[in-house]
Amino acid sequence: MARAIGADLHGSIVSLDGIYDCRANRKAIFNRGMTPNIPENPRGRKIPKRGRKQRYDPAIFEERFRTIERVFAWEDKFRRLLLRFERISDVHYAFKTLAYTMINLRHYC
Repeated sequence: MARAIGADLHGSIVSLDGIYDCRANRKAIFNRGMTPNIPENPRGRKIPKRGRKQRYDPAIFEERFRTIERVFAWEDKFRRLLLRFERISDVHYAFKTLAYTMINLRHYC
C-alpha cells in the first residue's frame, strides 16, 4: 500500500499492542526496514524468556494510545456508528466520514 502511493516507510517505527508480539511479526516489520515497538507479552510464562530483551519504548506506545485510541473513543459517541444500524456498507462509511468531519471541526475550529 505504501509503495502504491509512493510513501517511504524505511526507518519509521511501528507501534503495536502486546497481542502482536511474536517472532514472525517482528521479523516482517524489520525486513521492511521499519522498527517494531511492541511490548513483550509473557503469555502466562513462569520463567522469563531467554535471550536479548526486545527493544520497546513506552513513550512511543503512550503517544499511540493518546492519538489512535482516543479517536476510537470519540467515534463511539456517535450511537448510529456504535450500533451499526445500516446494512449497506457504503452508508455506514458515509456516516463514519461525517462523524470524523464533525470531530475535526470540533477540535480545529
